[in-house]
Amino acid sequence: MFRRLMGRLAPSTQAPTGRVEGLVVGLGNPGREYENTRHNAGFLAIDRIAKSCGADLSRLKFQSQIGDAMIGGHRVLLMKPSTFMNRSGIAVKEASDFYKIPPERILVIFDDIALPVGRMRIRRSGSDGGQRGMQNILYLMGVDTLPRIRLGIGAKPHPDYDLKDWVLSRFSDAEWQHLGPILDTLPDAVTLILEGRIDEAMGKYNGFTA
Repeated sequence: MFRRLMGRLAPSTQAPTGRVEGLVVGLGNPGREYENTRHNAGFLAIDRIAKSCGADLSRLKFQSQIGDAMIGGHRVLLMKPSTFMNRSGIAVKEASDFYKIPPERILVIFDDIALPVGRMRIRRSGSDGGQRGMQNILYLMGVDTLPRIRLGIGAKPHPDYDLKDWVLSRFSDAEWQHLGPILDTLPDAVTLILEGRIDEAMGKYNGFTA
């Protein structure tokens, strides 16, 4: 169990030490053509968390771009899988097996078209919600007890709009006005979840509107 923190991730120059006790995984697709697209909301989340806690995401391991973060004196691995979305579980399973991380300490952050931009939803377990990356993770892990944060990317503008084109489109300037504040809340939300205070995180942020 993670010790109680100060309620947020603080930048630190302390080098990560000790064993890795948890994974924080953001889902997306690698490559410049996918940068800042709706489907890469999980990558945007990891970038914001890494900046908040002073983590370097330049290493490549477990088929992912990774960074070590010290959170409350505990070492956590931040991950952006480079396997492409539908095969995200390969990277997560490889890292969790290597460090012997239980599913309950693997936090996954991904996009959700059922939520408007500027909203998030935290859950301790459950289905994949139709998100292919999460679907692959749950399939390879063999359990659904991974906590997760869904980030709203908005519904298709009309029923005939191709779903693939929508999730691979970029946020408008107006949408960024709502997305930015949500990303800013993530360090605190992640801290609460990793502390084992997920009910508090859900109460605080599931109703939050940016």
